[in-house]
Amino acid sequence: MRTVFWAALWVFLLDQVSKIVVVHLLDLRTLGEIEVLPPFVTFRMAWNSGINFGLFSGHSEAARMVLIAIALVIVGFVLVWVWRDPPGRIGRISAGILVGGALGNVIDRLLYGAVADFLNMSCCGIDNPYAFNVADIAIFAGAFGLVIFTGSDGGKGARKRKKGT
Repeated sequence: MRTVFWAALWVFLLDQVSKIVVVHLLDLRTLGEIEVLPPFVTFRMAWNSGINFGLFSGHSEAARMVLIAIALVIVGFVLVWVWRDPPGRIGRISAGILVGGALGNVIDRLLYGAVADFLNMSCCGIDNPYAFNVADIAIFAGAFGLVIFTGSDGGKGARKRKKGT
């Protein structure tokens, strides 16, 4: 579980520091947009009160609390799953990455009432209207890693421990 904790902590810190730097220190919330590597990477401020791509956006306090609760339940589920049936090292890192990202977005909802999204990537004449953040990347990467690196081989740690090896 130490691996999960450290991966979660570093992802959480990276997410929160990136938001402090970009949103507050670079003042993206006032500027609205900063070109970083045009046309590929732009910082574009977006406050997401829903889930991915702004789905289920609602500005009600109840909707915000439901999304926080869902994220915390998912974090709890992942932690219990990894504790009861430990995957290999990459699976544990993936779990930590997902947990750190989810907690980063939970903190945003608690502090700001919405998730602070600012990364925007466009290419080849296609203007992407969506923004995301480090936590969103971590949630996706962690979930992908859990799918790929857990399963039939992932629970060997728990079985070995029970057998005494």
